[in-house]
Amino acid sequence: MLHVIEHPLIRHKLTVMRDKNTGTKDFRENLDEIGSLMVYEVTRDLPVDDVEIETPICSYTGKTLESPVVVAPILRAGLGMVTGILSLIPTAKVAHIGLYRDEKTLEPHTYFEKYPSTIPEATVLIVDPMLATGGSANAAIDMVKRQGAKNIKLVCLVGAPEGVKAVERAHPDVDIYLAALDEKLNENGYIVPGLGDAGDRIFGTK
Repeated sequence: MLHVIEHPLIRHKLTVMRDKNTGTKDFRENLDEIGSLMVYEVTRDLPVDDVEIETPICSYTGKTLESPVVVAPILRAGLGMVTGILSLIPTAKVAHIGLYRDEKTLEPHTYFEKYPSTIPEATVLIVDPMLATGGSANAAIDMVKRQGAKNIKLVCLVGAPEGVKAVERAHPDVDIYLAALDEKLNENGYIVPGLGDAGDRIFGTK
């Protein structure tokens, strides 16, 4: 259920992102690039159909994706992963899941939802750079399941063991993809060593 994608290019780019001296531009660009690199592994098992085409030489039976893909970023930090994924799957539709975390209770609260009509038959990639407590991820998975989604993958850059366990308990049918499994959560609910506040670093708001 848990897949940690340990590719040298991902490790290199993630190290750049972890560095507190990395600015908004480089943080955002490396996030795009990691999102693209992760997509290859995340979509490895997408179902395909046969399709008959004519090459310049002859008839040929090729492959085409059997079902649509929906990318569902958890706002706002999840937006930072969308461009990289769409560069590989430009036909994917994009949902939006607005959640914020109460700083005292660490519980997620919903403020916005918008979904394409293809959710029930699609492979849904819920994306968020951080999997910390698992509260936001579980809430987002609950939300897309209520829309009829049956094939769901959770795609994050870094995760804490606590968050992974929380998602595994609540949604054992959802595969989790990480670029790195980090050490733990600190007393404030931040991942150690982590990236800091990914949303602030993506959008330059702190």
